[in-house]
Amino acid sequence: MPQMFMFQRYGVTRFEKNQSHQECGVIDFAQWSPNPRNERPPLSKSVNLVIVQHTATETCSDDESCKVILNGVRHNHIEKLKFTDIGNSFYIGNGKVYEGAGWNIGAHTRGFNDKSIGVSFIGDFRDTPPPNEALKAVQDFLSCSIKNGNLDENYKLVGHGQLSPTISPGAKLQEVIETWEHWRDNLL
Repeated sequence: MPQMFMFQRYGVTRFEKNQSHQECGVIDFAQWSPNPRNERPPLSKSVNLVIVQHTATETCSDDESCKVILNGVRHNHIEKLKFTDIGNSFYIGNGKVYEGAGWNIGAHTRGFNDKSIGVSFIGDFRDTPPPNEALKAVQDFLSCSIKNGNLDENYKLVGHGQLSPTISPGAKLQEVIETWEHWRDNLL
Protein backbone atom coordinates (compact mmCIF):
# COMPACT_ATOMS: atom_id res chain seq x y z
CA MET A 1 0.00 0.00 0.00
CA PRO A 2 1.78 3.17 -1.13
CA GLN A 3 -0.37 5.42 1.09
CA MET A 4 0.51 3.41 4.17
CA PHE A 5 4.20 3.99 3.47
CA MET A 6 3.59 7.70 2.99
CA PHE A 7 1.84 7.88 6.37
CA GLN A 8 4.52 5.84 8.10
CA ARG A 9 7.26 8.22 7.12
CA TYR A 10 5.56 10.91 9.21
CA GLY A 11 6.77 9.34 12.44
CA VAL A 12 4.26 6.65 13.30
CA THR A 13 5.36 5.04 16.54
CA ARG A 14 3.72 2.75 19.09
CA PHE A 15 1.15 3.99 21.60
CA GLU A 16 2.09 3.76 25.24
CA LYS A 17 -0.41 1.56 27.07
CA ASN A 18 -2.94 3.17 29.40
CA GLN A 19 -2.19 6.75 28.38
CA SER A 20 -5.27 8.80 27.66
CA HIS A 21 -6.42 12.37 27.88
CA GLN A 22 -7.64 13.09 31.40
CA GLU A 23 -10.92 14.39 30.03
CA CYS A 24 -13.53 11.76 29.10
CA GLY A 25 -10.97 9.10 28.18
CA VAL A 26 -9.88 10.92 25.02
CA ILE A 27 -6.58 9.78 23.52
CA ASP A 28 -4.48 12.94 23.72
CA PHE A 29 -3.22 14.49 20.47
CA ALA A 30 0.42 14.05 21.55
CA GLN A 31 -0.10 10.28 21.81
CA TRP A 32 -0.87 9.78 18.14
CA SER A 33 0.98 12.63 16.44
CA PRO A 34 4.78 12.88 16.42
CA ASN A 35 4.57 16.66 15.93
CA PRO A 36 2.97 19.22 18.23
CA ARG A 37 -0.42 20.59 17.28
CA ASN A 38 -0.63 24.09 15.84
CA GLU A 39 -2.68 25.85 18.48
CA ARG A 40 -5.97 27.53 17.71
CA PRO A 41 -8.24 29.75 19.80
CA PRO A 42 -10.51 27.88 22.22
CA LEU A 43 -14.22 27.41 21.56
CA SER A 44 -16.63 29.26 23.82
CA LYS A 45 -18.11 26.82 26.34
CA SER A 46 -20.61 25.27 26.53
CA VAL A 47 -20.66 24.21 22.89
CA ASN A 48 -24.20 23.60 21.66
CA LEU A 49 -23.66 22.00 18.25
CA VAL A 50 -22.10 18.66 17.30
CA ILE A 51 -21.49 17.91 13.61
CA VAL A 52 -20.97 14.23 12.77
CA GLN A 53 -18.70 13.33 9.87
CA HIS A 54 -16.62 10.46 8.53
CA THR A 55 -13.06 10.45 7.24
CA ALA A 56 -13.94 8.49 4.06
CA THR A 57 -10.80 6.39 4.64
CA GLU A 58 -10.25 2.81 5.69
CA THR A 59 -11.46 1.96 9.17
CA CYS A 60 -9.03 1.19 11.96
CA SER A 61 -9.17 -1.72 14.35
CA ASP A 62 -6.33 -0.93 16.77
CA ASP A 63 -4.29 2.02 18.01
CA GLU A 64 -1.57 1.55 15.39
CA SER A 65 -3.90 1.56 12.40
CA CYS A 66 -5.87 4.51 13.83
CA LYS A 67 -2.64 6.43 14.33
CA VAL A 68 -1.53 5.79 10.74
CA ILE A 69 -4.87 7.00 9.37
CA LEU A 70 -4.98 10.06 11.65
CA ASN A 71 -1.46 11.11 10.64
CA GLY A 72 -2.47 10.72 6.99
CA VAL A 73 -5.61 12.81 7.53
CA ARG A 74 -3.55 15.47 9.33
CA HIS A 75 -0.98 15.53 6.53
CA ASN A 76 -3.75 15.94 3.94
CA HIS A 77 -5.41 18.75 5.91
CA ILE A 78 -2.17 20.70 6.38
CA GLU A 79 -0.33 20.04 3.11
CA LYS A 80 -3.13 19.74 0.55
CA LEU A 81 -6.04 21.65 2.03
CA LYS A 82 -3.81 24.27 3.72
CA PHE A 83 -5.61 24.06 7.07
CA THR A 84 -3.76 25.29 10.15
CA ASP A 85 -3.83 21.71 11.43
CA ILE A 86 -6.11 18.66 11.48
CA GLY A 87 -9.69 19.78 10.89
CA ASN A 88 -12.04 17.87 13.15
CA SER A 89 -12.29 18.29 16.89
CA PHE A 90 -12.39 14.58 17.69
CA TYR A 91 -12.04 11.30 15.77
CA ILE A 92 -13.69 7.98 16.60
CA GLY A 93 -11.96 4.70 15.81
CA ASN A 94 -11.62 1.22 17.32
CA GLY A 95 -13.98 2.13 20.15
CA LYS A 96 -11.89 5.10 21.24
CA VAL A 97 -12.00 8.88 20.90
CA TYR A 98 -8.88 10.61 19.58
CA GLU A 99 -8.24 14.32 20.06
CA GLY A 100 -7.94 16.41 16.91
CA ALA A 101 -8.44 20.15 17.35
CA GLY A 102 -10.07 19.30 20.67
CA TRP A 103 -12.08 22.06 22.32
CA ASN A 104 -10.44 24.64 20.05
CA ILE A 105 -11.77 26.12 16.83
CA GLY A 106 -11.37 23.48 14.14
CA ALA A 107 -11.69 23.42 10.36
CA HIS A 108 -14.46 20.91 9.68
CA THR A 109 -17.58 22.74 8.48
CA ARG A 110 -17.42 26.16 6.83
CA GLY A 111 -19.48 28.70 8.74
CA PHE A 112 -19.72 26.53 11.88
CA ASN A 113 -16.11 26.01 13.01
CA ASP A 114 -16.20 28.63 15.76
CA LYS A 115 -19.45 27.39 17.33
CA SER A 116 -19.36 23.60 17.10
CA ILE A 117 -17.30 20.49 17.43
CA GLY A 118 -16.79 18.18 14.49
CA VAL A 119 -16.78 14.50 15.46
CA SER A 120 -15.46 12.33 12.66
CA PHE A 121 -15.77 8.55 12.56
CA ILE A 122 -12.68 6.93 11.02
CA GLY A 123 -13.86 5.05 7.95
CA ASP A 124 -16.35 5.26 5.11
CA PHE A 125 -19.95 4.81 6.25
CA ARG A 126 -21.93 5.16 3.05
CA ASP A 127 -22.82 1.46 2.86
CA THR A 128 -22.33 0.17 6.40
CA PRO A 129 -22.72 1.82 9.81
CA PRO A 130 -19.78 2.14 12.21
CA PRO A 131 -19.27 -0.71 14.66
CA ASN A 132 -21.28 -0.57 17.88
CA GLU A 133 -18.12 0.05 19.92
CA ALA A 134 -17.48 3.27 17.94
CA LEU A 135 -21.08 4.42 18.36
CA LYS A 136 -20.92 3.76 22.10
CA ALA A 137 -17.57 5.57 22.38
CA VAL A 138 -18.96 8.77 20.87
CA GLN A 139 -22.14 8.65 22.95
CA ASP A 140 -20.12 8.14 26.15
CA PHE A 141 -17.81 10.98 25.14
CA LEU A 142 -20.73 13.35 24.51
CA SER A 143 -22.33 12.46 27.86
CA CYS A 144 -19.05 13.02 29.67
CA SER A 145 -18.55 16.33 27.85
CA ILE A 146 -21.90 17.53 29.19
CA LYS A 147 -20.86 16.61 32.73
CA ASN A 148 -17.57 18.50 32.27
CA GLY A 149 -19.36 21.63 31.07
CA ASN A 150 -17.76 21.54 27.63
CA LEU A 151 -21.00 20.60 25.87
CA ASP A 152 -24.40 22.13 26.59
CA GLU A 153 -26.92 19.60 27.93
CA ASN A 154 -29.38 20.69 25.21
CA TYR A 155 -26.87 20.51 22.35
CA LYS A 156 -28.03 19.83 18.80
CA LEU A 157 -26.49 17.12 16.64
CA VAL A 158 -26.50 17.04 12.83
CA GLY A 159 -24.77 15.20 10.03
CA HIS A 160 -22.19 17.10 8.01
CA GLY A 161 -24.28 16.76 4.84
CA GLN A 162 -27.10 18.69 6.50
CA LEU A 163 -24.87 21.80 6.50
CA SER A 164 -22.59 21.32 3.49
CA PRO A 165 -22.91 19.72 0.06
CA THR A 166 -21.14 16.47 0.98
CA ILE A 167 -21.89 12.76 1.37
CA SER A 168 -20.40 12.86 4.87
CA PRO A 169 -21.13 11.25 7.31
CA GLY A 170 -22.27 8.57 4.89
CA ALA A 171 -25.86 7.38 4.43
CA LYS A 172 -25.67 4.52 6.94
CA LEU A 173 -24.11 6.67 9.68
CA GLN A 174 -26.66 9.41 8.98
CA GLU A 175 -29.45 6.85 9.48
CA VAL A 176 -27.99 5.93 12.86
CA ILE A 177 -27.57 9.48 14.18
CA GLU A 178 -31.12 10.36 13.17
CA THR A 179 -32.26 8.00 15.94
CA TRP A 180 -30.24 9.82 18.63
CA GLU A 181 -31.97 12.11 21.12
CA HIS A 182 -30.07 15.29 20.19
CA TRP A 183 -30.32 14.91 16.40
CA ARG A 184 -32.14 17.74 14.62
CA ASP A 185 -33.36 17.84 11.05
CA ASN A 186 -32.55 21.56 10.95
CA LEU A 187 -30.93 24.14 13.20
CA LEU A 188 -33.78 26.65 13.25
